[in-house]
Amino acid sequence: MSEHIKIALADDHVLIRKALAEMIESFGNYKVIYQASNGIELIEMLTNANPFPELILLDVQMPLMNGIETAKFLQKKYLEVKIIALTMVENESSMVAMVKCGARGYLMKDEEPEKLREALDSVYHKGFHFSELVTGRLVHQVQHGYDQTNAGLAINELSKRESEFLKLCCTELTYKEIADRLNVSPRTIDGYRDRLFEKLGIKSRVGLAMFAVKTGLV
Repeated sequence: MSEHIKIALADDHVLIRKALAEMIESFGNYKVIYQASNGIELIEMLTNANPFPELILLDVQMPLMNGIETAKFLQKKYLEVKIIALTMVENESSMVAMVKCGARGYLMKDEEPEKLREALDSVYHKGFHFSELVTGRLVHQVQHGYDQTNAGLAINELSKRESEFLKLCCTELTYKEIADRLNVSPRTIDGYRDRLFEKLGIKSRVGLAMFAVKTGLV
């Protein structure tokens, strides 16, 4: 049997947290190695964590340090961390805030177990996962609050290859599959990604996809 994918889970509701942990481990290929009741507690656990979790599930609403604040901190300190936001409330501003802070997925807590497993698999293997509901809310938010002049200036600074790469970031292709599609090496794709991060002031693939939607590139 292959090694389990390691997960950290932060949620201030103990019963919900334990139930989520049991459900996740019932999937067979995941192991919840850290459980915390808020962001501060989670960060303390991760300071000298060995092993380090490959996925982190964050409740958006937590005392002391909520999911948004925690995600922002983790994104700065651990660049490759993969965060999935969990919430009981459909809040458009929270969705956008979590994505801006680096969340790779956003999931309602009342989703069916299969949806949770799908989100875990997608974020781990492909880098992101958003339900149709969340995607719709994000698109609505970005379409009604974006400076098209600045967007046009940013697009004009992109090379043809960077634009092609940006469009493919909106698909479910992995970075390796994008490299194959563009007939370049994975290292070249890393270069496209890093240059776009710098040019656009974006820190995640989800952010790149949102930019493409905002500007009408896709």
